[in-house]
Amino acid sequence: MSNADQVLIECLRAGITNFVLCPGARNAPLVLALERTEGLEIYYHPDERGAAFFALGRTMAFNEPCAVVTTSGTAVAECLPAVIEAHYQGRPLVILSADRPAVFRKSGAPQAIVQTNLFGDYASFGQDYTSPNSPFEDWDGIKPLHINIPLEEEFIAENIQALSLEEIGQFKAKKVSFDGAKIVEFLRERSFEGVAVMLGGLRPHEREPVFHLLEQLKVPVVADPHSGLREVLPKQLLLDPDQALTQNLPGKILRLGEVPHGRFWRDLEKHTEVDVLSVTNSGYSGLARTSEVITGDVGRIITGIGEQPEIGDALDLLVAEQGRRNIIDELLEAYPSSEPALVRALSLHTATAESLYLGNSLPIREWSLFAQRELPVSEIWANRGANGIDGQISTWFGATREVEEAWCVIGDLTALYDMNALIMSPQLELPGRRLVIINNGGGCIFTHLPRLKSLSDLETSHFTQAHQTRFSSYAEMWGWDYLSVKSPEDLDAQEENPNPMIIEVLPDNEESEEFWNALRR
Repeated sequence: MSNADQVLIECLRAGITNFVLCPGARNAPLVLALERTEGLEIYYHPDERGAAFFALGRTMAFNEPCAVVTTSGTAVAECLPAVIEAHYQGRPLVILSADRPAVFRKSGAPQAIVQTNLFGDYASFGQDYTSPNSPFEDWDGIKPLHINIPLEEEFIAENIQALSLEEIGQFKAKKVSFDGAKIVEFLRERSFEGVAVMLGGLRPHEREPVFHLLEQLKVPVVADPHSGLREVLPKQLLLDPDQALTQNLPGKILRLGEVPHGRFWRDLEKHTEVDVLSVTNSGYSGLARTSEVITGDVGRIITGIGEQPEIGDALDLLVAEQGRRNIIDELLEAYPSSEPALVRALSLHTATAESLYLGNSLPIREWSLFAQRELPVSEIWANRGANGIDGQISTWFGATREVEEAWCVIGDLTALYDMNALIMSPQLELPGRRLVIINNGGGCIFTHLPRLKSLSDLETSHFTQAHQTRFSSYAEMWGWDYLSVKSPEDLDAQEENPNPMIIEVLPDNEESEEFWNALRR
């Protein structure tokens, strides 16, 4: 049995049945064996970077592994951004990299680089595959895995056979032990100083137990959009935690899920008097300062601590919340063509969608502040592991491959990072699919950073990467419909159109600036 057959059979035995193929001469034995095997989920992508992010999206959709099959050389290196993201999210992304025989390493021969351990600490194993040294024995099934496969220079295509489906096993990630008593002790001790809960991204099965815990505690809650709970906690939700929590520091912060995106979380670095306990799949605290972390499935951990007594809002953080909401709603009405107002309009249209994906940078922050607060989207995703803007469209495609009426809201620079992603369109469910690009002429999040406020207009333009690009030709290139949106009413035109559509949102930047200035006052 060849090296290629052996490693693929081990993949099947580990329960890996989703593969994204980037065909080339070097990985042809792997590609052909998979292509000739019925019953597997196979996808194709010409760009390894996009393929890896698409595979990351598949792991998000099902919490099961998806493997990318690359050829040799720099093609493998293209997977690094997605591997890093998967590492910090705790997703079982698998990279199967074909390689030239080891004798070519460090020779300068074409397509021969040192591929072993290319991803360093971001992926398990990372070595050459040599049976019977199985790479799956020590893999936790939670974070990325890299298997490098040296292949002989010649092969006979006719001799490559389909794999046996009898080899398919069940995927099982290793369970992590946890001490739920720490959470109970954390909540009860010194609760008179105030407890707030911060929700980062939660996986779908984690949301119900977390919701029930929060209902019991009745504490103020900061809920990132991709927690899935932002709209179902109206009486406990702090809409603008950066202001509310900074002005009245709680004694304790319980973080559940991924690292929260807001400014206040970062400010906890200097507020060392606030005790922080994180319960997360990734095992990362998200802080450089001292704090406690419980690692494991958040839903399982929260279920394990049972019923908890009410703590309440000891600092009256929620008292001023309604006034803050009223101010925001009035400003959204006063500045209807501003970016925040257009985000509110978008949120009303996505409320009936089957799925929503939010891009990093300004979109997810503005969604937290300005999106409607009554109707939850059934499925919501984001890539918050490393907070990058790379590969967002590809990840969205992977996470929602089978979903109709799937929406994605990203910024203009994020779209420019991943423009070839739409080549996957023929492999997706497309009816009702909406790619929303908020085009404010660059990375406007940099205009909101206090430490960059003193820069000149020219210096600021270097950070924002100011541009005048429009995305109508992008839609035409890939055969998607196009809609330009400058006012909330413009969005109505997409409602009866089942075709996939790129919606370019063009906010009035002067109105946006006036909105933000008024909000700060």
